[in-house]
Amino acid sequence: MNNNGLSDTQLVAPCGINCRVCLAYLREKNKCSGCRAIGDFKVKHCNACRIKNCEYLPVKELNFCYDCTKYPCAKMKQLDKRYRTKYKMSVIGNLSLIKDSGLVYFTQVETEKWKCKACGGVICVHRGYCLSCGSPRIGIS
Repeated sequence: MNNNGLSDTQLVAPCGINCRVCLAYLREKNKCSGCRAIGDFKVKHCNACRIKNCEYLPVKELNFCYDCTKYPCAKMKQLDKRYRTKYKMSVIGNLSLIKDSGLVYFTQVETEKWKCKACGGVICVHRGYCLSCGSPRIGIS
């Protein structure tokens, strides 16, 4: 898969969302280049993201919200609730796994977790199915 010059680890947003499974990253038209990419190839809401642009987010190469003294803040709790309810994914859970097991391990787990069982493509977290073949998400909790 084309990572637009970013490694798999750089495709994990500060909030714990894996850009590789995001609809904006996976789609063909007006494709987003990932939260951490530099430039204009991001969807409007990603550029304006209150979490990514948070004044409390520590400045370092691969910063994550768990590095903040205010973590988990109200914005993170709200995002986590929305993603757990609508998409069956916890961003706070993702951040815990990254913090406890490392970013490389997290991206390996995510690759297997979101891999389409039918064609090997990627299941889109926002659609719940593979954008390549249409197979539904199976066994993702």
